[in-house]
Amino acid sequence: MQDWYTHQARDLPWRVPPGSNATPDPYRIWLSEVMLQQTTVAAVKAYYAKFTEIWPTVHDLAAAEDAAVMAAWAGLGYYARARNLLKCARAVVTDHDGTFPRTEADLLTLPGVGPYTAAAIAAIAFQQRAVVVDGNVERVMTRLGAITTPLPAAKPEIHALADILTPEDRPGDHAQAVMDLGATICTPKSPACVLCPLRDACAGRKAGIAETLPRKAAKVPKPERRGYVYLAKNGADYLVETRPSKGLLGGMLAFPTSDWSDRPLPAAPFDARWRDAGDVRHTFTHFHLTLKVMATSKRGNPDRGEWTTLDPAALPTVFAKAFRAAFPEP
Repeated sequence: MQDWYTHQARDLPWRVPPGSNATPDPYRIWLSEVMLQQTTVAAVKAYYAKFTEIWPTVHDLAAAEDAAVMAAWAGLGYYARARNLLKCARAVVTDHDGTFPRTEADLLTLPGVGPYTAAAIAAIAFQQRAVVVDGNVERVMTRLGAITTPLPAAKPEIHALADILTPEDRPGDHAQAVMDLGATICTPKSPACVLCPLRDACAGRKAGIAETLPRKAAKVPKPERRGYVYLAKNGADYLVETRPSKGLLGGMLAFPTSDWSDRPLPAAPFDARWRDAGDVRHTFTHFHLTLKVMATSKRGNPDRGEWTTLDPAALPTVFAKAFRAAFPEP
């Protein structure tokens, strides 16, 4: 795999190319891995570039204002990652003198760092032997071993096979090689088996079931929730509020809303003639949300939030959708 990776590695901004004498920066490896959780490489690249330009070191990020980091993260989703990003950066600076721990076990003690992220940092940044298993690796392992147990029950089998294949030498390159294999050749649909360096050893290919793997347990339908969102615009000012630090979209800038439930009650922030601008729909990890968009050009005295100029790009996606519904471009 390392030979294949040497010639076929993806060119990624956080990656040290194979064979390079450069030393991986643990801060940038950690930042990229947090951003890549449940998010595509294509979506992450611009955010990674922005963060490393504004906060080039862990010390810079640790000293950043919460609101600035949350605003820079807006649109990337799964906002608990941004809150944990700050907690982790501050823990590295306060508890570890600004140096990331080198071992998988010690990395696991950092806020927001789970088993996958700890293994990835240990292997890629510090060349510690660690078993790195993300979605791409899961797909490669299930096909290589013809593991037909549905996910998530198959995870122990997948980890065991990945453990057997993880070498002591260049474990970081090995981990990235398998991830690249899954991203470019062993793809979810129409895998390019003829180009795969593991094709002769692949039990799934030999059995003719590779494309059907990994198998997944039937999904449970997501519940539906509804709510109201209120967009008040007066000149260049908008009424916004910061959501509570705990909970969904915690700490993010947002337009005022009602509760999100099966039967939400209207909760306008001030009395006005609110116009109905239609509905927007957004899917979160655990539920679908439909918001009734209410808009006004009146500048009232709100019972919550504050009037401020606004860059819609600083909003979470669901509120950006509401903005476009309330104030469509001419």
